[in-house]
Amino acid sequence: MRRSQATAVSMVTKPVSHDRQGKIAGLAVVVMAAGLGKRMCSKLGKVLHPVAGQAMVLYSVGLGLRVAGDRVAVVVGHQADQVRHVIDHAPSGKSGSSPVAIVEQREQLGTGHAVLQSRPVFAVGSQSAPSRYLILNGDTPLLQETTVRELLRVHEAESATVTILTAVLADASGYGRVVRARSGERAVSRIVEDRDADAEEQAIREINVGTYVVDGEFLFNALEKLDPSNAQGEYYLTDIIRLAEQSGRRVAAVVLDNPDEGLGVNTRRQLAEAEQVVRQQIRDRWLDAGVTMIDPSSVWIDATVTVGKDTVLYPNVTLEGMTVIGEDCVLRSSVRLKDCTVGTGVEILDHCVCADSHIEDGAHVGPFVHLRPGVVVRKKAKVGNFVEMKKTDLGEGSKANHLSYLGDAIIGKG
Repeated sequence: MRRSQATAVSMVTKPVSHDRQGKIAGLAVVVMAAGLGKRMCSKLGKVLHPVAGQAMVLYSVGLGLRVAGDRVAVVVGHQADQVRHVIDHAPSGKSGSSPVAIVEQREQLGTGHAVLQSRPVFAVGSQSAPSRYLILNGDTPLLQETTVRELLRVHEAESATVTILTAVLADASGYGRVVRARSGERAVSRIVEDRDADAEEQAIREINVGTYVVDGEFLFNALEKLDPSNAQGEYYLTDIIRLAEQSGRRVAAVVLDNPDEGLGVNTRRQLAEAEQVVRQQIRDRWLDAGVTMIDPSSVWIDATVTVGKDTVLYPNVTLEGMTVIGEDCVLRSSVRLKDCTVGTGVEILDHCVCADSHIEDGAHVGPFVHLRPGVVVRKKAKVGNFVEMKKTDLGEGSKANHLSYLGDAIIGKG
């Protein structure tokens, strides 16, 4: 269990209200996704970099949708149109029908200024305004839903105005430090950004993860009071902690037991670390769901893939995009499928590459087959070794046994 700390020790528990889908009543989510990400050394915006086949920002957006329903706003800035396109066309909904509100931070004036841009979305000041806000970063793909729900539970239980997620690191350089009110006390006094920290503050190992729960009546009033008197010349969201403490409000903290969960991806090395962790989580999920993997560490499954139970995946299988695999299938070594649908009881032999194709129940494919976009392999049909197909419908029970190219063709029932 994660550890919670607050400005006061009283623990009068107030339950967090949910609807039948597990959405938390009165909650809205703001995802900050406006940054450039200079340390990535890339032409591609940081939050657009994929982790396990899915743009980084979609992990935070998906988390927001699961806990708050359609009350999610994403603040975009750098490459705003590209980020908007990725969100609008995410696999979670129909193209162009995302329930997520997109707001643009036209000037990069800091994290506090970024969150302030979401104000018009939530009808602040009206009776329908959210009672609290969950603020997420768009570059934390490892953050778990259970952690966010615990953060919200602690916020309610401790009657906090602000609740932050923190972690203790061996090396805290580069991160904002969590400053307690006095040595040995539980109260959070403020967060000091790395560039603004003095020598004593830089020795602090507890860091700000960048995930917050803030009461609705406090958040935007506090944001209006921020000033950019710091090394960056920006409006820091973290300064709301100081404002809350100065006004006698409670600031709670939940400390991560596993600091890796709060990893913010700012460099290519951190991107590789996140990729490794997420892919292992995906493998574990499918193993627990009844999928067999002969050598799990060599199997790559994107976050958007579905695999049926009692399917067997041999070493070096790669499943990408919106691929759906049915039950009782066998995928032999070095099979790569992207955006494919595979029925039940299908066997795909070694070294096959298939893209945007449909393989029906009981079909047999491979070895050394290339199915290009637009191929349909009907029930119990066979595509043998060294066959390439494009925009071809191979009829039920038909066979293309070996050494063939079929393009723009319809083959009848065999």
